[in-house]
Amino acid sequence: MVATTNNVAMVEANGVALPVMVSGAMRNVVSCAADVADTDATVLLLGESGTGKEVIARFIHELSRRAAGPWVSLSCASLPSDSLESELFGHEAGAVPGTSTMRVGRIEQANGGTLLLDEVSELPLSLQAKLLRVLQERQVDRVGGRSPVPVDLRIVATSNRDLRAEVVAGRFRADLYYRLCVFPIVVPPLRDRREDIEALARHFVDRLSQDLGRAAPVLSASALVTLDSYSYGGNVRELRNLIERTLIRCRNSVLEPSDFFFDPSLPSAPEPVRTKEARQDPEESQEVWVLPIDLGELERMAIREALRRVSGNRTHAARLLGISLRTLRNKLKAWRESGVALEMAVDSESGSSTRQERDATVARSSHRKSNEQAA
Repeated sequence: MVATTNNVAMVEANGVALPVMVSGAMRNVVSCAADVADTDATVLLLGESGTGKEVIARFIHELSRRAAGPWVSLSCASLPSDSLESELFGHEAGAVPGTSTMRVGRIEQANGGTLLLDEVSELPLSLQAKLLRVLQERQVDRVGGRSPVPVDLRIVATSNRDLRAEVVAGRFRADLYYRLCVFPIVVPPLRDRREDIEALARHFVDRLSQDLGRAAPVLSASALVTLDSYSYGGNVRELRNLIERTLIRCRNSVLEPSDFFFDPSLPSAPEPVRTKEARQDPEESQEVWVLPIDLGELERMAIREALRRVSGNRTHAARLLGISLRTLRNKLKAWRESGVALEMAVDSESGSSTRQERDATVARSSHRKSNEQAA
């Protein structure tokens, strides 16, 4: 079963909606989300527009103990400030001009479940103070109400702005920022997790073709290279729009690069970047991670990256990290004994990595030499 939320791809596995992903960066995001899902901690999802923050928020809700409760979302940027207070906090009968009945706000609607505050940075300062009270007291004050109403909910907030910069600029309350930023997760832009482009493109082709009532076309190898060779200012949403625009105008059974309808007049028009082939040199490849707060995991990530860059050679990795070989060896031994496995297995002090990785390295070297001789 497949679902799409806010133009961002999702698939269902074991009854839980997951984002379509291949990259280590997104696997790390999902891992962080899964860790926090079983708690009631407030989550702050940060990242550019169109990266899939709402997908991660929904994933947290569906994996939490509140999954059977309501899922309520509110875009803080979509409503004018004069109606946003009533929409969020509710109002008593007659408290708002033009109304004669009591209104239950989104906060109360989410009682027992999860409330998503999308683009919380757009919340006016006057309402930020009221939201802070909800987070502190777990009570909501309706407009015109005489007494607060107790609520039990989990709040997940998103922002495509740098909230710390907003605090410095005086547009966002510092106390509210620290109340929201209990467990921050950064969702990386699509250009920093390019391994996901092919999986997302195939997903959108299948899903949108189904919506259009047509057989899904095949993406040729050159079409995939073309998709990978562009930067998407609108992230996953822009990729989806590109696929939808192409399917509307193209009836071919195989999609080629000439079939794509990139619009260079758009502010977020894709910009050429290196192709997939040009990025396959292991010395140039980069993997994007959402940094955890745990210092031990940061240390393991640094050592994993150092070992990867030097094909598992411990001596070279220690030099790259600025530590002694003995220190590196002791850390690896301690992690191995405690059951913490690094992503790259190492055979010896100087022998690079596993046999499979060595064979791959030899194959790449032979291929490079053959190309040089042919040239």
